Amino acid sequence: MTFTIFSITCLALVASALGKLWSNWVLTAAQLVHEYSVWFISVFYLFILFLSLFRVCSHRVILGEHNRGSNDEPIQIQLVSKVITHPLYNRATFNNDIALLKLSSPVTFTPRISPVCLAPSNTNILPGTRCFTTGWGQTATTSQSSILQQTVVPIISPAVCRQIWGQNRITDAMICAGASGSSSCQGDSGGPLVCESSGIWTLVGSVSWERSTCDPRFPAVYASISQLRSWIDKTISSN
Repeated sequence: MTFTIFSITCLALVASALGKLWSNWVLTAAQLVHEYSVWFISVFYLFILFLSLFRVCSHRVILGEHNRGSNDEPIQIQLVSKVITHPLYNRATFNNDIALLKLSSPVTFTPRISPVCLAPSNTNILPGTRCFTTGWGQTATTSQSSILQQTVVPIISPAVCRQIWGQNRITDAMICAGASGSSSCQGDSGGPLVCESSGIWTLVGSVSWERSTCDPRFPAVYASISQLRSWIDKTISSN
């Protein structure tokens, strides 16, 4: 059987900034859950969970994958019991572009599979802060990569981002980064934007949209975890 692979990364949402561990929740982009039914989670050397998707016939999450061309990686397979999209997600504007996947059983953490902290609702990231984004999406030389890629992108202030993209396109539920020679691209939607402080890695954004040409002179736009944190907490607590 032949499957068409879509290189879309995402984070496993399993830890809060308050120290609470959620070992059976995964965070992704809302735009993805309307299109795909199986999610594959991978990890890079910072031990943060990531996720790619391709269409098959059941709801599963596969954790621990880094090289999609390898059959030798120690992966875990989890069934998805529930998919919850932000109720105010807008397909036209990508506002509130976030969704949660509840796994049927807790994840077993290993050196390859570990949680990432979530940005608190009061997070204020200074423009110019160098953060990381990762994915298997399009690069300058390939339509998709079999090896998980990462790049450094600086945070762009909302004011500057609105000057570039337009006052009405950038909402409070979005955060911008890039415009420095590299960017997220097609196939990276739902992927992580993580920042490090004092040795702690925090998820601050999830890849949402960018120019169709992935021009690295323009910032990519991410769903803002801090602005959506209240919905994340309430959703997990009630489910």
